[in-house]
Amino acid sequence: MKVLVFGAGVLGSLYAAKLRQAGHEVAILARGQRAADLRNCGIVLEKATTSVQTTTTVEVIERLAPEDAYDLVMVLVRNDQIASVLPIVGANHGVTTVLFMVNGALGLNEWADSVGPERALFGLAGAGGTRGGHVVRYHMLPAWQQPTTLGEANGHRTPRLEQITAALNQAGFPVAISTNIGAWLKTHVIWTCAAAHALYYVGGSNYDLAHTRDALVLWVRAVREGYRALRALSVPITPPGLRVFEVMPEPILVVILGRLLETQPAELVIARHANAARAEYVQLGDEFLALAGMAGVATPALDRLRPYVHAAPRPIPSATSSLPL
Repeated sequence: MKVLVFGAGVLGSLYAAKLRQAGHEVAILARGQRAADLRNCGIVLEKATTSVQTTTTVEVIERLAPEDAYDLVMVLVRNDQIASVLPIVGANHGVTTVLFMVNGALGLNEWADSVGPERALFGLAGAGGTRGGHVVRYHMLPAWQQPTTLGEANGHRTPRLEQITAALNQAGFPVAISTNIGAWLKTHVIWTCAAAHALYYVGGSNYDLAHTRDALVLWVRAVREGYRALRALSVPITPPGLRVFEVMPEPILVVILGRLLETQPAELVIARHANAARAEYVQLGDEFLALAGMAGVATPALDRLRPYVHAAPRPIPSATSSLPL
């Protein structure tokens, strides 16, 4: 396939390099210093679990022209950046498929309309990481936790979806196809938004969050608020495994989350991303609250966490445990 990756951050760099290593014709859209680094150094990836580095050379472009032709454009940008991307991708008529791999609960119809619904696919990455200079340090999530997830808006398994899945599998990415990608993305926004806000509540450290019971309790309760909103709107919790937040007792969830957070992958995938993407989580928090508003569901837990996304209030002390379970 001839692929353009729109966005040269951690995830864009990772997917571009892996697809190129698998033999696909890949270009990446980057600007400024990042474009210069990619031209001079290539895409330098460092696997977090082994510290092994690889360098991959791909074509670097700085604009997508209306006549540029690709089999696939993968849009890998933050939610707060997507508005600037839509007119550019929408003006192009040489791209067969546009895959929006963007974290969002409410924008799918707008994104599809911008490029034409027949060209739009949706999904989300199954990886995370951080960039220092020109080196991208990444961690790929295991399939049981969160594979790269893709879906057609209508839920069908189409030939193009199968082709892209096969290409990503070949490149080393575990992939799941969702038959309700809209519900999957809404569920993901609820979960990740509650997690990021709890992290901001303690000042941004996943290790402090692991030992601060009040923040973990508010995280669990915020997720449950979001789930109540989804159910009121007839949106299924997707994937079903995330229903654990509804059925597992709060004390057990708090212990499990605390243990999961005391890991390097949690620092790399959750904490560093959230701390670098506050503007995105301001917007995602607005989408969370919009869903709750449409459903008529109160959000006292998220409301308590919400001011901390702006980094203005003093974080609560680590190990605070005043909320009864």
